[in-house]
Amino acid sequence: MSFYGLITIVVLTVLFFASAIRILNEYERGVVFRLGRVIGAKGPGIIILIPLVDKMQKVSLRTVAADVPPQDVITRDNVSVKVNAVIYFRVIEPVKSIISVENYLFATSQLAQTTLRSVCGQADLDELLSDREKINATLQEILDRHTDPWGIKVAVVELKHIDLPQEMQRAMARQAEAERERRAKVIHAEGEFQAADRLREAAEIIQQNPMAMQLRYLQTLREIAAENNSTTIFPVPIDLIRPFLAGTEETRTVTKKE
Repeated sequence: MSFYGLITIVVLTVLFFASAIRILNEYERGVVFRLGRVIGAKGPGIIILIPLVDKMQKVSLRTVAADVPPQDVITRDNVSVKVNAVIYFRVIEPVKSIISVENYLFATSQLAQTTLRSVCGQADLDELLSDREKINATLQEILDRHTDPWGIKVAVVELKHIDLPQEMQRAMARQAEAERERRAKVIHAEGEFQAADRLREAAEIIQQNPMAMQLRYLQTLREIAAENNSTTIFPVPIDLIRPFLAGTEETRTVTKKE
């Protein structure tokens, strides 16, 4: 055998093994077609194929985070909004993902867009803003049910942004301001009611104990005298000095008797 013939055999052998051996990562599977017929999914590790007979398509089993472009949605109460979302899914059956749909990434994205418009269009604006968990669960259930024949598992669907028209934003701001004013008035009225209730209780106590009014009066004089250095003239009720006058009359009477 000549030297050139040996080189030719070596080159053909290398080319044979290069076309026959595939190495797949842990997160990859290879769907093998033999003469056009699927023989199964292989991997990970080293995969040996028959050249010119077997063909293989790689499929990743990792979770894919796909962004759903903003969709124009008209809610059930006739408000036009733009909604976008993110969907997390992965391949659980590599064979189905190859033979059941032409491009599972594109098909899942298109299905997510149409489902997003449909589900959000059946909800009111308030529900769309406040009850996102329910809408996310509904989207996830619908998408998972429709992608199951493709070997796709939809794990999570989350609404990202809800863009409202400027007119609606201003209307919601006015509504929020009016709500805050209403709460402030209610709180103020509740405070006035509690203050009036306490004053009523204080009046009942003073009515039962007249001397409490005199003590309160003296306390007020003390507080004013401590705050101001100027001279202040207060009228003194006759009831306040009546006990002293009574004591003086008794002293005079006793002196006369002696």
